[in-house]
Amino acid sequence: MTGLGSVAWPPAPIRTERLVLRESEGRDRPAFIELFTSPEVGTYIGGARPRAEVERLAPEVPARRSGSFVAERDGTMIGTVTLVRRAVEQPERVRPEGGEVELGYMFLPEAWGSGYAAEACEAALEWLAGVLPGEPVVLTTQSGNARSLRLAEKLGFTEVRRFEAYGAEQWFGARWTGPGRAS
Repeated sequence: MTGLGSVAWPPAPIRTERLVLRESEGRDRPAFIELFTSPEVGTYIGGARPRAEVERLAPEVPARRSGSFVAERDGTMIGTVTLVRRAVEQPERVRPEGGEVELGYMFLPEAWGSGYAAEACEAALEWLAGVLPGEPVVLTTQSGNARSLRLAEKLGFTEVRRFEAYGAEQWFGARWTGPGRAS
């Protein structure tokens, strides 16, 4: 996966009704460690990683790269949203040439069930539609992740296909923006 090409990064913080999407800062490091060591968060992404390993490997300012937003609520990081261009050799694609932008997200368990993921992802997708109009966006999640599938539907993604990877069935969907399509 790579950045978003010629898109200027970082953008000004994106404000929603309850959240701020912004570039990561050093104060976010503890929340990143919690994300990657949480058994609940790790359920559908290969499991939690050992805390000592994550603490040793996490940089002072984690995830500071093009397309990576921190979702902040009341001054505290509650999750992340990423928009990154997929490698062109990925077998799942919606354009013949591949290289679509992929949406990813992870939220701390205490933020689940309050609509924060939907609010943050929608804001990030609206921002993307403004800087890359007409760009298709894809999303992959395990078919068994009911919460993620509901979020994908709420965000306007439609199923393209299912496939096996990482020992589980995966759901691959797409969302198109531009004239005549949902943004």
